Amino acid sequence: MRVGYLGPPGTFCEEALLTLFAGAEIDATPYASVAECFDAVSSGEVPEALVPIENSIEGAVSTTLDQLAFGPRGLVIRAEVILPVRQHLIGRPGMALKDIRKVVSHPVAPAQCSRFLRRNLPDVEIAAANSTAEAVRLVTATPGEPWAAIGTLRAADIYGGEVIAEDIEDNDRNSTRFILIGTEPVPAEGPGRYRTSVVCMLGRDRPGALLSILQEFAMRAVNLSRLESRPTKTGLGRYLFFIDIDGSMQRDLPVSAAIRAIEDQHLARVIPLGSYPVGAPD
Repeated sequence: MRVGYLGPPGTFCEEALLTLFAGAEIDATPYASVAECFDAVSSGEVPEALVPIENSIEGAVSTTLDQLAFGPRGLVIRAEVILPVRQHLIGRPGMALKDIRKVVSHPVAPAQCSRFLRRNLPDVEIAAANSTAEAVRLVTATPGEPWAAIGTLRAADIYGGEVIAEDIEDNDRNSTRFILIGTEPVPAEGPGRYRTSVVCMLGRDRPGALLSILQEFAMRAVNLSRLESRPTKTGLGRYLFFIDIDGSMQRDLPVSAAIRAIEDQHLARVIPLGSYPVGAPD
């Protein structure tokens, strides 16, 4: 089974992919950007791809939301997986904390580990890399330099790094949600919980427009687990809304009825992004 993901190898996205397909044989193909993941699925290069959509600390991944709204048409969300984010300080074999003079990582990682860095490495230089995996690769490939990286255990294993300090993140409840995009909807089978994601595009800006949409769900006792706005890119003050809904459009009548009412009353144009099983909480 070929599956794409936001690379390079050793990223949290690859860890999430291996979690989602645990026990299955997959041919995992890394891509350099979220847009390339969407394009690869749209062109048929891979049937599915995994990308991040939100983090419990940093919030939504705007590049993924924009691809869902403005990227290739005909793609749907087929699954989700929630991965606890565990950051580790990684160096070359034999390095110790006292040896480190520079820490390399994706810019988000040092911010999520600021307490550890202040207490243990207050005077070190912080340098940016394209990803945590790239940071680990760079550190292990640069002998003689007093550098360490913040990254994953898988990256340490892939690139020959050694963990100097484990679980250095400030918040042990930090987690990232990833979505699997594909071209075929998922049948709503079995007793498990499902989530439906949609984009609502307002026809025109008017008082109470968003409230009118939300009321259609509220009067049917349909719970919304996420509401996110993004610019339409057509001018200031113009937004569309991403909504995550508890339930499936295929088997839960209140969900499909609310969406149909929004469209019938011309409250918004609704673009369904798919109904899929809810990922296990971290």
